Amino acid sequence: MIEQLRIRDLGVIVDTTLTFGPGFTAITGETGAGKTMVVSALGLLMGERSDAGAVRSGADAARVGGLVRTSDPAVTELVEDAGGEVEDGDLTLSRTVSSEGRSRASVGGSAAPVGSLAKLAERLFAVHGQSEQLRLRSATAQREMLDRFGGNTLLTLLSEYQRAHYERRDLDAELAELTETRDARLREAERLREELEQIEAVDPQSGEEHELKTRIDRLSNIEELRGATSTALRALSNESDDPYSSDATTLLDEALREIEKVVSSDTQLEAIAESLRALSFQVSDVGRELAGYASNLDQDGPGELAEANERLAQLNALIRKHGVDTDEVIAYGASAAQRLGELDGDDDRIEMLSKRLQEVRETEAQLATQLTEMRSDAAVRLGELVSTELHQLALPDANFVVEVAPSELGKFGADEVKLLLQPHPGASPRALAKGASGGELSRVMLALEVVVAASDPVPTFVFDEVDAGVGGAAAIEIGRRLARLARTSQVIVVTHLAQVAAFANNHLQVVKDSAGGFTQSSCRQLEGEDRLAEMARLLSGLPDSENALAHASELLALATE
Repeated sequence: MIEQLRIRDLGVIVDTTLTFGPGFTAITGETGAGKTMVVSALGLLMGERSDAGAVRSGADAARVGGLVRTSDPAVTELVEDAGGEVEDGDLTLSRTVSSEGRSRASVGGSAAPVGSLAKLAERLFAVHGQSEQLRLRSATAQREMLDRFGGNTLLTLLSEYQRAHYERRDLDAELAELTETRDARLREAERLREELEQIEAVDPQSGEEHELKTRIDRLSNIEELRGATSTALRALSNESDDPYSSDATTLLDEALREIEKVVSSDTQLEAIAESLRALSFQVSDVGRELAGYASNLDQDGPGELAEANERLAQLNALIRKHGVDTDEVIAYGASAAQRLGELDGDDDRIEMLSKRLQEVRETEAQLATQLTEMRSDAAVRLGELVSTELHQLALPDANFVVEVAPSELGKFGADEVKLLLQPHPGASPRALAKGASGGELSRVMLALEVVVAASDPVPTFVFDEVDAGVGGAAAIEIGRRLARLARTSQVIVVTHLAQVAAFANNHLQVVKDSAGGFTQSSCRQLEGEDRLAEMARLLSGLPDSENALAHASELLALATE
């Protein structure tokens, strides 16, 4: 329930606060005073599209704020998802529209996308104006109305049906794709199998190509390596019998012997002797390493170079096809093996999908049949109840018919719902989309909401000129039905008929002030003599007419009976 609505700089309204409260609130005022702006303000709070042209001339922005009382857990969850908070059942909503067309929203004290307001509106409000009456002409709106009347049982069944429907649709698509692309998938599997055989035959190892390149470079220069190694070995340790040969080992040993002869004469030479010994050991170690290296070179030959080049060529062939190095080739092989496993399982997958599809199709068909039966039962009851309401709304001979006809299976079942109006006995029922006048649509809409609210209540109903095209006794009955609807929901009605406003327990008047050369409006709550004068104005245009005042008093007395 919306308790307060503050409007600033919207249309002709400068700054006003409307207090609604529970029950039935009627909003009246002279033509052009800005009654429609109240509905527009509520629309902004419900996330409807903004219009910079609605910003009051000279203002930088239009601002609308609302205080809503709610105990609906679903609303609280939506508010928290938007980053806001419901405090002790109070929810604040706001919307700002700049003169440049920018729009901002706030939910529960936090900035939020405008779409959050629209999601909340689905749980909080139902707005009925000329556009909603036109929407009632659509097949979708007519089916939704019947499903709402069917209540939670029907809506739960519809949800179960839709789960089966969507699963069947997905299975159909997947099975069709598998079947239609089977030849292509077989070719893909054959290609992957050949590629995997090639990779497995070569069996590449991580980083192997780099090691091979280094080895090939060494084998390609083996004679130079052998010559340099041999010369270095002779320089370090010449094992020939020539007594005059002078290699590094011999020279170091000779130097060490000469120093050791005199070290006892000067202890400072001990350090030099130790260094000579270390150098001798190091030269011996280097010599052994060179000898080992030279031994390995002697074992390498042209055959090994050929083998290395052949191995590198095999690896490069794989790298050119599957990546930039052996690591990528190995990774491709793993993914190809996984994909091949999927493709090889196509037959099993098709068999499983076909079996599951048959099961889901049967479930979908059974649920669709149940949905049709439940809608057909609800259609009979809805037609009878709405017909009774229409008889009280100055359509005494009218008969409301809800037709459930078979249609192609879709996401809402296999039914086409049509709302028909038979204006009098003997006439053929006419589709609302074609035959109902504006006044008849207004009364049908109200009758539907009164009936449907019993099984699917809405916290707040907003009616904009629901009394269009009617008057007299019909208007009084509309007022009665609105008051009846207000027993279970909050009802806010913009009206120009005293017969409707008389049944409200809260009467607000939009007041126009044209002083100062420009028009601005505000809103005030009417009671006592002020309300009686407004009722008289609605009846005759003369708020001071004794006859109009008497008629207004009579209407108010009738409404309180």
